Amino acid sequence: MKRGSTIFLKAAVLLIGIPVLVLGVFGLYWFMNHPANPEYAHMLYPALLIAYVSVIPFFMALVQAFRLLGYIDANQAFSEVSVRALKKIKQCAVAISILYVLMMPFVYLVAEKDDAPGLILIGMIPIFASLVIAVFAAVLQRLLQEAADIKSENDFVI
Repeated sequence: MKRGSTIFLKAAVLLIGIPVLVLGVFGLYWFMNHPANPEYAHMLYPALLIAYVSVIPFFMALVQAFRLLGYIDANQAFSEVSVRALKKIKQCAVAISILYVLMMPFVYLVAEKDDAPGLILIGMIPIFASLVIAVFAAVLQRLLQEAADIKSENDFVI
């Protein structure tokens, strides 16, 4: 893989992280100065807390993706470190999915109170997106593990 491709992907990883970081910093400041409607506060604040906690595994996965691209640049794509990076990405995606599943009761309460059933479908998007990423990372992890095993066997024979 050419270095230009990995530079583009590294830039994409950074561009994915910047809006989340900005929204997290300024969104927290905005919610501190503009508290939610008192009749919705007991439903919104726990959901907001879970959303902020989900940023931790999100950035951990972005760091691992950035490292994985570095391993690819260093011609270590088929190595144990790449497999471990994919395993951590998978674990982070599963953690995000679990956190958003824990948020769904609060989303349901807001949807019920506001009579907005589409809110539940919107709340399910991060769950399914992170599950797709987890499955994709698991498949890549298995493929890279098999390729690393084959590579180590070939290196051992020579």
